[in-house]
Amino acid sequence: MAEKHRQRIVIAMSGGVDSSVAAALLKEEGHEVIGISMQVWDYANFAAPEGEKFDTCCSLDDIHDARRVAEQIGIPFYVVNFEEEFRRLVIDDFVDEYFRGRTPNPCVRCNQRVKFELLLHKARELGADFLATGHYARRVRGEDGLYHLLRGLDPAKDQSYFLFTLTQDQLARTLFPLGEMTKEQVRRLAAERGLRVAEKGESQEICFVPDDDYVRFLEEERGTGLMAGEIVDRKGNVLGRHGGTYRYTVGQRRGLGIAHPTPLYVVGVDAERRQVIVGPAEELLATGLTATEVTWVVPPQGQTVEASCKIRYRHQPVPCTVAVRADGSAEVRFRQPEKSVTPGQAVVFYRDDEVLGGGWIEGRL
Repeated sequence: MAEKHRQRIVIAMSGGVDSSVAAALLKEEGHEVIGISMQVWDYANFAAPEGEKFDTCCSLDDIHDARRVAEQIGIPFYVVNFEEEFRRLVIDDFVDEYFRGRTPNPCVRCNQRVKFELLLHKARELGADFLATGHYARRVRGEDGLYHLLRGLDPAKDQSYFLFTLTQDQLARTLFPLGEMTKEQVRRLAAERGLRVAEKGESQEICFVPDDDYVRFLEEERGTGLMAGEIVDRKGNVLGRHGGTYRYTVGQRRGLGIAHPTPLYVVGVDAERRQVIVGPAEELLATGLTATEVTWVVPPQGQTVEASCKIRYRHQPVPCTVAVRADGSAEVRFRQPEKSVTPGQAVVFYRDDEVLGGGWIEGRL
């Protein structure tokens, strides 16, 4: 590589195979690569069962793995402590949302407020030209001079849903080295290079709830016995009682403790009234949704956008019409009714492979 193309790049290293391969590839391309891991949560209070490890990211074991990979490929490595900021910007929001009767997505908030804000700022302090991550997503510069965010080439691993909040300035300073690869290719590259994390499993749980017990975590944060109340149907008929609205999410069927001739699902959570609203499966259907904090990767042309949208990560995109409002909100109408529109989750707008933007689901239509 010619010297003029050599860049200083900070790579966010989670200790997993993806960011490890991304770091190795950037180093092989001749760049000056600096590895950084984020310390965002104190795991001292969590002990995995003997002989087991939590399937999460950002643990001390993961940071140790990242450090060893950095040593193996020959790049400097640092740990930045964002515990205080992560608590304020991600965890407190997560807890608040549940106690408002919503179901949050902390991974999007982490990308928005920590990784592509605080860590990107840290990269700039180090004089880096770019921040690189192991996300399966693509970033291209169009003929219009603007940066466009695209799905990762591997449909099974595409993570563009979690990145819809990225701005033009952030995209201009971000690299996704794995965007054109499949997971199988990444593992093969790791094995070929003898990276010690080549066969490491993928993180499955939220980093600060490593045992996946949300109820325990929320009650430790706010106390037990809060938000208990009635389970009702759409007409207000009382069908039972519950131990806390934060224990329920739209679409949930198990754990209701109600004897009923037909299957019942959670169709709404009213935290203010401390009510969990249930109904048959057809009551989960919605013709659309309202969204707040709507942001656009590239500003839309006009007040109406024809797109496809995902209302949760593993949801297949569905055709929709987005009515853009001046206050930063939007009204989204589906072509066909969709199930389980969940307040607090992200709705992300696509056109083919391109991420147009997204927002946070406020309610259903």
